[in-house]
Amino acid sequence: MFFVLLDLFLSYVKIGFFGFGGGYAMLALMEHEIIRVHGWMTMPEFIDIIAVAEMTPGPIAINSATFVGYNVAGLPGATLATLGVILPSLLLIIPAAKIVSYFYQHRGLQRALTGIHPAVIALIGFAAIVVGESAMVDLKSWAITAGCLALLFLRGTHPLLLIALGAVAGLILYA
Repeated sequence: MFFVLLDLFLSYVKIGFFGFGGGYAMLALMEHEIIRVHGWMTMPEFIDIIAVAEMTPGPIAINSATFVGYNVAGLPGATLATLGVILPSLLLIIPAAKIVSYFYQHRGLQRALTGIHPAVIALIGFAAIVVGESAMVDLKSWAITAGCLALLFLRGTHPLLLIALGAVAGLILYA
């Protein structure tokens, strides 16, 4: 059990250090560590945890770390995974804020940040594709996705309402 807890903590420290772009950009790295490297859960289980993490208050990275840690090793796992994912931010944010504020107008930093933006978009897109491959299992799931995307893009529907509508659609279509 000790080694599982250590692996959970170190995996989430790694995710926290290299998960540039926020929680959604971290999903690709989380999927890699949780499913491919350690085999702690299957893709459908991971998708379920991400769905629950999105619906609960707080950052998706912290929520999913807590849920995955609990799923793997109970309360100690939840605690260590959560600490692991937030520790890098605690260690890096103050020095990074000082450096960025001092050099913000520097052309080199601006160029680096401009290059990071598309990389973050690629990570978010990759996470969407990986999650989509597992979640898009039949015509019903494609219909729910298409309906939610239409409501989001055409009507600007609030994300919480989309989640509720997706749940209702799932209750109806998969009854």
